[in-house]
Amino acid sequence: MTEPITIDVWSDIACPWCYIGKRNLEKGLAEASTDDDAPDVTVVFHSFELSPDTPVDFDGDELDYLAGHKGMPRERVREMLDHVTGVAANAGLEYRFDLLQHTNTVKAHELLHFAKAEGRQHEMEERLMAAYFTEGRHVGRIDDLVELAAEAGLDATAAREALESERHLPDVRADQAQAAAYGINGVPFFVIDGKYGVSGAQPPEAFAQITRQVWDEHRAGAGASA
Repeated sequence: MTEPITIDVWSDIACPWCYIGKRNLEKGLAEASTDDDAPDVTVVFHSFELSPDTPVDFDGDELDYLAGHKGMPRERVREMLDHVTGVAANAGLEYRFDLLQHTNTVKAHELLHFAKAEGRQHEMEERLMAAYFTEGRHVGRIDDLVELAAEAGLDATAAREALESERHLPDVRADQAQAAAYGINGVPFFVIDGKYGVSGAQPPEAFAQITRQVWDEHRAGAGASA
């Protein structure tokens, strides 16, 4: 029996390229799933904080944040946001930087680990990213995160307890330590089967290609051990 492929994804809720990368990965896997011998793939999301020093409630818009944080001229930041908005649109996502509420994402990552334990990590990842980039929802405060958890099919009371107790903060830190051990300093970053690293929001066909390649390796290994 051929073992499934594992794709570990390091990302941040507040990373625009991570949502694009997630969508492109999904499209690539969907393409590969139409093969006669379709790859069996398990995707697991891991925590990465791009700006851990960001306040929960940032006073200003995304232009203010990036201009101040990166020291870039506002016009250059506007051009950059326009560019990523266009790339997102090509991936089927409608980014609304005019609505976006910049915030600290550590609590969102804790919630993702709670969702993972409940078997709903993918639903929670999608809900958080959509809320942040397309709906202008706040994803840094516990009350707001509990609402989003319920919308993703999780128990609100249990989600609140997990966030208030910081029960999953060690899991967030473990993900970050693993990223450091791999030498990951930017996201999205995809680790396939623990041996192939793919950096950035690659196009769907790139994900389909490497998935097929690794699946062929799995099948060859299974045949050799039979």
